[in-house]
Amino acid sequence: MLTASAIPWCDLATDYRPQAFRVQWASDGWMLREAAALRRQVFCAEQGLFDGDDRDAIDADPSLHTLVALSVLAGEADQMVGTVRIHEASPGLWWGSRLAVRRAFRQSSALGTELIRLAVSSAHALGCREFLAHVQAQNVPLFERLHWQVLDEMVLHGRMHALMRAGLAHYPPCGSPYAGFVVSPRRPS
Repeated sequence: MLTASAIPWCDLATDYRPQAFRVQWASDGWMLREAAALRRQVFCAEQGLFDGDDRDAIDADPSLHTLVALSVLAGEADQMVGTVRIHEASPGLWWGSRLAVRRAFRQSSALGTELIRLAVSSAHALGCREFLAHVQAQNVPLFERLHWQVLDEMVLHGRMHALMRAGLAHYPPCGSPYAGFVVSPRRPS
């Protein structure tokens, strides 16, 4: 005899993959909390770059904007899968930092790419004349493909990083960062 728990819910595949992702500026408290939790998971637990928390003075900067990548189910945000933060260090000079993608969603560079695109494009719309980031050495090839240039190399938090500058000509201004955009996942061929 079958019990209710032994009957399958349906015959759909159990390896669910979202149909789309929304990349946008965080617009709600839960998005900010989840972005902070994802940063702690990636930079503290996985990479061991920080002990317990990765928050710093930039998190208190009034020009700070947190960007998020959300998996979308039936048109609604389902879960936080990526984040990055941007801030204006001085007039026209913007920085990106703490780019993180949830481990289960790292099979391609699509989410990181789209977070970078919105980060630079939204700063560009706010008057950015130069956009910089300290990029971990293993991620430099991705940034170079996205029209970033290495300016210098250094060790930060015990790891090799490159100081990189975005080619703003490749990032048209995005004046609607809270709406952001929807990205279809790239399927392996």
